[in-house]
Amino acid sequence: MRAVVTRVSSASVTIDGAVRGAIEKGYLVLLGVGPQDTEAVCDKLAEKICNLRVFEDENRKMNLNLEQVGGAFLVVSQFTLYADTKSRRPGFTGAAKPDVAIPLYERFMDQCRQRGFRVEQGEFGADMQVASVNDGPVTILFEL
Repeated sequence: MRAVVTRVSSASVTIDGAVRGAIEKGYLVLLGVGPQDTEAVCDKLAEKICNLRVFEDENRKMNLNLEQVGGAFLVVSQFTLYADTKSRRPGFTGAAKPDVAIPLYERFMDQCRQRGFRVEQGEFGADMQVASVNDGPVTILFEL
């Protein structure tokens, strides 16, 4: 699995002109699933991101996690994280097919919810407009 996690002061996803999900302080997670990914990989990624400490403490050190600052998740499926960029026109055959990707996308969000986080989301496979106000900016790439 691959994830691009951006610390945001706000983020939203709009589908067909309607806001589908929106958060204030938290993480915008662009989540890609590969064909070999498993539930164990998904659970490990969720654990790592849920416990990521990139919010500033009283000494302006990135030492606090999402729970400590009362943040939320906005999770957007992103098969393009598996783009083959060897040519000018990227290919996406490295991304998992929906029968593999959708259950793992849903599982990732469930793992975050089970840890007590509010999770907003896009719609798998939809044409989405994602807006975010990056905080910092702080953007972390995960690849498991």
